[in-house]
Parts: sequence; C-alpha cells; structure tokens
Amino acid sequence: MAEQIIETDIPARLDRLPWGQFHRLVVAALGITWILDGLEVTLAGALSGALKGSPVLHFSNTDIGVVSSVYLVGAVLGALFFGWLTDRLGRKKLFFITLSVYLLATAATAGSWNLSSFAVFRFFTGAGIGGEYAAINSTIQELVPARVRGWTDLVINGSFWVGAALGSLGSLVLLDPAIINPEHGWRLAFLIGATLALVIFFMRLWIPESPRWLMTHGRVEEAQRVVADIEARFGKLPPMENLPKARLRARRTTPLLEVARTLFVVHRRRALVGLALMASQAFFYNAIFFTYALILTDFYSVPADNVGWYLLPFAAGNFTGPVLIGRFFDTLGRRVMIAFTYIVSGVLLAVVGYLFMRDVITAETQTIGWMIIFFFASAAASSAYLTVSETFPLETRAFAIAVFYAVGTGVGGVAGPLLFGALIDTHSRVSVFGGYLLGAVLMVVGGCVAWLWGVNAERKSLEMVAKPLTFID
Repeated sequence: MAEQIIETDIPARLDRLPWGQFHRLVVAALGITWILDGLEVTLAGALSGALKGSPVLHFSNTDIGVVSSVYLVGAVLGALFFGWLTDRLGRKKLFFITLSVYLLATAATAGSWNLSSFAVFRFFTGAGIGGEYAAINSTIQELVPARVRGWTDLVINGSFWVGAALGSLGSLVLLDPAIINPEHGWRLAFLIGATLALVIFFMRLWIPESPRWLMTHGRVEEAQRVVADIEARFGKLPPMENLPKARLRARRTTPLLEVARTLFVVHRRRALVGLALMASQAFFYNAIFFTYALILTDFYSVPADNVGWYLLPFAAGNFTGPVLIGRFFDTLGRRVMIAFTYIVSGVLLAVVGYLFMRDVITAETQTIGWMIIFFFASAAASSAYLTVSETFPLETRAFAIAVFYAVGTGVGGVAGPLLFGALIDTHSRVSVFGGYLLGAVLMVVGGCVAWLWGVNAERKSLEMVAKPLTFID
C-alpha cells in the first residue's frame, strides 16, 4: 500500500479562530472533569468518619488508608492504559469511555457492602478519573487557539478546587445527623457524583473528534469537515490564502517503542523538566492537602466537623490563582511564569512553616497563609500539566500526559502524605517544619529547572512547539 502524504492547513485554521462560544462549551463539557476529581477527593476525606461509623462497613483507620491507596493505584493505571488508547483510538471515543467507567464505578460505590467491594469500586473510579486526565487534556490542547492555550489550561486544572469546595460544603450537609442519616448520607454523596457524570456525558455528545488527531491518522476529509463545522460557528473569518500548511505521512498507529523513545530519548530534556515539575508539585500539594485536617485538629484543636469551613478559603485561593495570573503565562511567557510561581510558592511555604514552628500564628492566620501560598502554587501545579501536554508530539501527547500524571500521583499521593502523617504523629512543630522545608526546596528546584530548560511555548502552534512524528520538513 502506497504511503499517504497529506498537506493540510488544519492546525493554522484552528489557531486563527477567535475565542468564542464553541471554546467555552468545550471547556465546560470537558474541563468539568477536574471539578469531579476535586469533589471525589474531598468527599473521600470528609466521608472517612461516616465510613468508620457505618453499621455495614465498620471501616478502621487502616481500611480508610487502604481504599485511599487503591483509588490512587486505579488513577495511575487508568491514566497509563487509557492514555495509550487515547493516542491509538482517538480523543472523543476515550473521553466517553473514561467518563462511563467513572460514572458506573461511582454509582456502584454507593451500594458497597464490605471493604472488598468498596475497594474494587474505588479502584475503577480512580481508573476513570486517571483516564480522563489524558483524554481531556489532549483534546482541549488541540482545540483551543494557541494564544489562549496557557490560561485556558490553567483555569481548567484549577477548577479542581471548585469541586473541592462543593465537596466540603456537601459533606457539611450530607454528614449532619440532624438532616440525614450518615449511613444514607455517604451513599448519597457518591450517587450525586454519578448523577453529575451522567449530565456531563450528554454535554459531551456534540464535541467533535480532534481534527489534529484525525489528520495524522489519514482521515483528512473528516478532519476538514470538523474544522469547517467549527468555523461556521464564528461567522465571517479572515481569508485563508496565506495560512501555513503542514505536510505529513498518515499512519494508523504509532508503535509503543517509538513513543517511549520519543519521550525519553529524543525529548529527554523535556521529559526531565516534566518530571521535575510534576513530582515537586505533587509532593508539595498532596503532602499538605491530605494532612490539612490533621494540622488543624492536632495542633490547633479545631473540631473535626468544622474543618470544612477552613477548607473553603483554601479552595478559593487555589482557584483564583490560575484565573487571575493565568493570562501572564500567555503574555510574559511559560518559563518566566512557571519559574516565578514555583519559586514563590516554595519561599512562602518556608516562611509560613517557620511561623508555624515558632507557634506565633493561629488556625485562622495559618489558613490565610496557606491561601496565599496556594494562590501561586495552584497556578504552578496547573502549569506542570500544561507543560507535559504541549511539549511532546501529537502522536504521543495523551500517553505523555498519562506517564507524568502517573509519576506525580505516585510520588505525591504516596510519599507526601505518608511522610507528613508520620511527622504530624510526632506532635513536634519542628519535625513538621522540616517536612515543609523539604516541600519548599523541591518547588524551588522545580522552578529553577523550568527556568533553565523549559520551553517557550506561549502563543505558538502545538506543531511548532513539538513537531509531530509524521511531519515532513
């Protein structure tokens, strides 16, 4: 069979589009995944007391730790498996599959009858969420115009904290014995997550397959129709005569060995940058977020049922950061802003950690300190996902996102909480400060790595940032 050579202006046509209703709908239908993830993570922590007190489940502290770890394992394996499939089978097909896995598993969790059933259902819930990261990030990157790609990606990733706030508020209602039986409340919480996923499923029906993915797989006529349908939503557009065209060799699949070689040999430096950013922010975030309640209850004697109120300002800082400073990632540039947000986050954590060690701040001022820190840290963490999703070739994009998400989740979800949990158990402020210093140093190192070896991807076509493997010069 003769090799198919394609010449197309599809990338340029997508990047020239003005920001419009189409892009807002894409962000709403796809980006809401992070709200679901925030809801899941927050509810899982908030519901631990109800699960321990359940007359059916009777979970111990160890059981709670086991099911949390199982969820993370599911997220890691789901990201890798579904990320690989996303590059092979297409973005649209996979973001429906991953959402369906999440929906069914979350609904099933509400009917759990023992530890084993709960753990199995949480594993598949995590697998669905992990797969969503790869399918959704790659789709959004390939549909959003280059000039606003950074801000859009940061805001979407930051919306995790909208879900966290909703989860926090929901737990205050669903676990209040005066309103609902806690045994019914925790089950209802998971059913609400499934119901939201069902709504999202229908929201996504109109979203097209990525034209960029279609063109690299030889489906150029279909890609042209998709782009024409998108352009029709914008009315009159500038003429297309001078748009740059790309030439490529179409192929149905990319061998996994070539994917691995591309990530870790051809683009080794970019892989190291992605690893440094993902691992440092994951440790920083998960170490603090997953032990947030323990700091408040153990060192400030905040009642456990009041922790949700302290989470709300923390979530607010995390969401407003990407919204307010995300634009600078597209104007001042990626390297400058990534380095700035990482280093500032690390320095601020060291300062607040020192004040905590000296016992000169209250629960309220500690929360304000965390709110300020994570105003910058949230943008930093989101920029890590932005970096790994735009600096690798199209044929490997979803799998690259999956690999670095898996590394980040593994490092941050396991090492961070374990270390900080042990430090908090010492009841020593000095020991906890040592953990804060470690997180601060990692963030500063991540910022320095980004400054030295990061890619200036702002306002550039994805094909300019990382030339697809099938492109012909």
